[in-house]
Amino acid sequence: MAKVFSKAHPRVPLFSVTISDCRVDTFTVGGHGGSGKDTSNTGVRVTHEPSGASAEGTRGRSQLHNKQAAFRRMAESTKFKAWVKMEASRLSSGKSIDDLVQEALEPRNIKEEIRKDGVWVVNQTE
Repeated sequence: MAKVFSKAHPRVPLFSVTISDCRVDTFTVGGHGGSGKDTSNTGVRVTHEPSGASAEGTRGRSQLHNKQAAFRRMAESTKFKAWVKMEASRLSSGKSIDDLVQEALEPRNIKEEIRKDGVWVVNQTE
């Protein structure tokens, strides 16, 4: 379970993500490994749809171990971590993701640089 804690109250989680929040797909794993490998669905793909992050677990012999490994890999992915940061910011500030993006794209927050005579300089077009 991935938990994100509030800075104001370090023991109170803002939200948590569990395996029930994800889509879990199983599939057969190919390759070497014996007679039962191509007939049992031990491969697991975990997808967290709100973030778009997904990962697979195929190394273990049991579906449970592969599911745990896939969830751990998904939770450690860059895509999931970026979603967690945005969601934590949204929940702690009360603003929607669209509001946060709009605020970040305000002209005062954007620095435009241009190349002039082989040197990068800040463009003063305000």
